Amino acid sequence: PSRRRYVAGGRCKSTARLEGKVVIVTGANTGIGKETARDLAQRGKVIIACRDIAKAEAAASEIRAETGNQQVIVKKLDLADTKSIREFAEKFLAEEKELHILINNAGVMLCPYSKTADGFEMHLGVNHLGHFLLTFLLLERLKHSAPARIVNVSSLAHHGGRIRFHDLHGERSYNRGLAYCHSKLANVLFTRELARRLRG
Repeated sequence: PSRRRYVAGGRCKSTARLEGKVVIVTGANTGIGKETARDLAQRGKVIIACRDIAKAEAAASEIRAETGNQQVIVKKLDLADTKSIREFAEKFLAEEKELHILINNAGVMLCPYSKTADGFEMHLGVNHLGHFLLTFLLLERLKHSAPARIVNVSSLAHHGGRIRFHDLHGERSYNRGLAYCHSKLANVLFTRELARRLRG
């Protein structure tokens, strides 16, 4: 039973409201991202940032119907393409004066070897570098909106990761499971360093 409870995860018991706050959740059309967006939509405005607009609209429609919150908004964001990331950030900054919570959740897992539009190995490019760039582009708006929060979703798989500087993009050897682990370790290291810099 305890193992089942662990795998099932917990439920947020907070009753805090987020009126007047703006939240971005990447990859919120399925899984953890969708459930996070569903919970947050009961509290305030949520922007669902996804590559697949049709799936994102379906998820948003379901969440709107369930929560009664019409401020569940879909925006196009392809983390495998830095042009798309920059376009998303540019539009967001033009439309929204504040950003209070950024949840970097989107990710790929166990992909056959492929590269992003910019030539990065897919796991590292989407799971880490894409979110790194997105956070960088939105950081000043987050600071301006303080108190604000950045949440980077990682995984216990980071324990199996190494940063292979001699072969960052898996061109010499590639294992899809290890590539995922490496990207999740990059998430953790990025989070620690970002927290250190923001504290300073």
